[in-house]
Amino acid sequence: MPGDQGKKLTLLEHLNEFRKRLVIVLLSMALGTAVAFVFHRKIIEILTESVHDILVGGDASLIYTQLTETLGVSMKISLMGGFVLALPVVFYQIVMFVSPGLTTRERRYLLMFMPAVVITFTLGVLFGYFVLLPPALRFLLTFDADIATPMITIGNYINVVTRLLFWLGIVFEIPIVIFLLAKLRLVSYKKLASGRKLAIIFAFILGAMITPTFDPINQTLVAVPIFLLYESGIWLAWVARRKDKN
Repeated sequence: MPGDQGKKLTLLEHLNEFRKRLVIVLLSMALGTAVAFVFHRKIIEILTESVHDILVGGDASLIYTQLTETLGVSMKISLMGGFVLALPVVFYQIVMFVSPGLTTRERRYLLMFMPAVVITFTLGVLFGYFVLLPPALRFLLTFDADIATPMITIGNYINVVTRLLFWLGIVFEIPIVIFLLAKLRLVSYKKLASGRKLAIIFAFILGAMITPTFDPINQTLVAVPIFLLYESGIWLAWVARRKDKN
């Protein structure tokens, strides 16, 4: 779609613009990582609170089996925290990079929804932490518990939890993405509504991929919100295009 800035950038100018935006993104992530590292112990305590409550009534602890495992966990938490803190900057730089190909109205839509991107990502993380994580951990740690005693490494635990929370944060962006696509006239609510059956299947596939368990209950806890997010996206697409003549 042609933009309205009246100037087309050459390939070299595009590359220079990309390099400048990438440097800003990397610097913001580095700063966010430094801030997250300062608080990484508190973040780890929050993330491991649920598992400590389940492991033998809170009397058992996570373990580590490799010399650099706790250092690796600290760095992973800091990097993930840095990405989350830098998310508004990352989104803004992406919008600015593609802005030459957008109209003023389209750029305004994207910038207006920057706060919504952060809010929905946060809601996804909170949903995963408070709603999905406790039953998922209880299922994993109590399944055939009389056969073996769980000795969970902190590296394995943090990998599972951060992957779960991160992808739930991404999934919760679905309504915002659909609304923006509808505003840009790339999708319509009628076309989205006709794909409900496929959306249900896709929701359960995503639920199976995101959840660390194999039981249908925890997978349903993820699949149902995904489908509801899709439904809310259909409604937002209708809101975005309600003034159009069909």
